[in-house]
Amino acid sequence: MITIDHQAPLVSAIVLGEFTLEDFREFEEYLLAEGLFDGSCSLLFDLREMAGFTVDLAIEEIKFSRIHGGDFRRIAVVTDSQWVAWSAWLEQLFVSADLRIFNSLEDAQSWLTQEDA
Repeated sequence: MITIDHQAPLVSAIVLGEFTLEDFREFEEYLLAEGLFDGSCSLLFDLREMAGFTVDLAIEEIKFSRIHGGDFRRIAVVTDSQWVAWSAWLEQLFVSADLRIFNSLEDAQSWLTQEDA
């Protein structure tokens, strides 16, 4: 299950349980409907409660990153999982946005709201 919150310029997505292709498509459709692919917003993915993800989701996420990798200012991934952190680290190959991995939601939010130096 995914919950999405948008408080401009930040879009937050929290994943609870298994992250499925349907969840990811819901996220994509939200971004498209709101016109958020203009490089002005940042993304926060809170994956601390994610129980796992499906293979079809992983493939879709790579496609999304290749297409929209430059459409966001910053991307923060919050996770306690080394596997998810490693996966997010690999995503950096496909995105030009500044992507960072955090253990703390507060640290991620703070970084996302900082002005560029």
